[in-house]
Amino acid sequence: MDVTLLGTGGMLPLPNRYLTSLVTRVDGRMLLIDCGEGTQVTLKLTGYGYKNIDIICFTHYHADHITGLPGLLLAIAATGRTEPVTFIGPPGLKRIVESITIVARELPFPLQFRELPATGGTEMTVDGTDYVIHALPVDHACTCFAYSIEFRRMGKFDIARAEALGLPKPLWGKLQRDGTAEYEGKTYTSDMVLGPKRKGIKLSYCTDTRPTAALPSFIKDADLFICEGMYGDPEKADKAAAHKHMSYAEAATLAKCGNVKKLWLTHYSPAMTNPKEHLFTAKDIFPETTAGFDRISQTIMFEED
Repeated sequence: MDVTLLGTGGMLPLPNRYLTSLVTRVDGRMLLIDCGEGTQVTLKLTGYGYKNIDIICFTHYHADHITGLPGLLLAIAATGRTEPVTFIGPPGLKRIVESITIVARELPFPLQFRELPATGGTEMTVDGTDYVIHALPVDHACTCFAYSIEFRRMGKFDIARAEALGLPKPLWGKLQRDGTAEYEGKTYTSDMVLGPKRKGIKLSYCTDTRPTAALPSFIKDADLFICEGMYGDPEKADKAAAHKHMSYAEAATLAKCGNVKKLWLTHYSPAMTNPKEHLFTAKDIFPETTAGFDRISQTIMFEED
């Protein structure tokens, strides 16, 4: 899974900092979380292209998280895409997307909507993709979700067990791919030939919220946790609480409690022009912390068996 922060700014863009957006890629297919103003520009700078964007998730509907959508959809349209684009987000999703895209009419692809209840979503999948998506309600000034994106990994195929079943080799691939196979009037299931599930890949993303009791278990064991650090200066802790945001130290504490591998900070206050200045306040709590920047990228690989 390739993970790239497209924009790391909150509230207002800066000359070297676009507004909030994240893109992931698995086998070339892309998922976005949030779409702040200028997302299509910074995405262009990555060289990823636009055509393979299948899913766009929204944490919430404040302007710095959604106003880049019309431009992005027009950029996708210019590629000739005709496959649907699926949107996932809090209540009001369809109404808000259709309203904000009134200046991007007659798109050549349909828009599909997975509107989540305010209480959050259960495990979600989208046809044609390998992502498993989880959403958790968090504590902001409006309904807002954190997301976890998983790419799961099945167990190893056990050749000896398959041979013992007498299942012909041409059906082995179908059994792995589809989970079932029919042969001589009997149904075979993948658990008959697969070992225990192996560790997959997990990415967690959380922005515009106060720390909540549910977050550590939601992000637990993530390979990468991306979290807002609206304020780095410890003296701004009261301001973070008043505006329903987080400080560096609070993000780092969540990362530590969730036993994640790495933390990237993002969604900085426009008043904080040098996010690295206060990085020590996070690293003292969680050493594997990085001050994210526009287009920081990492490829997360499956662990070796």
